[in-house]
Amino acid sequence: MSHFDSAYDVDMADLPFAVGAIDLVPMDLANLRRLGAAQPVDFGPMELLEGSLPPQGVAIRALAQLQAGVAECWCVPFLIVPASREVVLGGCLFKSAPVNGVVEISYGIAKSRRGRGIATVAVGKLVQMAKDSGIVSEIVAHIVPTNIGSARLVRRLGFVQGHSFVDSDGETVVRWVLDVRR
Repeated sequence: MSHFDSAYDVDMADLPFAVGAIDLVPMDLANLRRLGAAQPVDFGPMELLEGSLPPQGVAIRALAQLQAGVAECWCVPFLIVPASREVVLGGCLFKSAPVNGVVEISYGIAKSRRGRGIATVAVGKLVQMAKDSGIVSEIVAHIVPTNIGSARLVRRLGFVQGHSFVDSDGETVVRWVLDVRR
């Protein structure tokens, strides 16, 4: 059992993908700029599945944060790829640098690859990175109430359901929180 398994009571053996079978690769600046400008990206031989890349707005926000001096690890999207690196399965990121010890995450998997444990492994790796930073005490995920799969995922990783609220996009979301100080 790995440190991640014991720390968050997740039995990764139950997932179709092992923790080591999924990598998080930071999106390079050239492709981040292309995505932000709605231009075609180029990840070499990696196949891009429909819906595997973050939306344009995520790239625009990341570029603005980089310009403002935010460290890359806290704002640049990570590509979720298998260890073989032949395909982009999805993306995940910290939405900004931690504020008062709290950091928000976001993630998405190509529709054709959902339900296989990929997001659980990827979010688990984000959780571990946040914990290892030494400056994060809570990780937050805002999830629309109808996204049952995403709610199950964060619950499986130890997040606790909080209150509902209307976010800055006018969408009702539920706040899920993981205390990583334990």
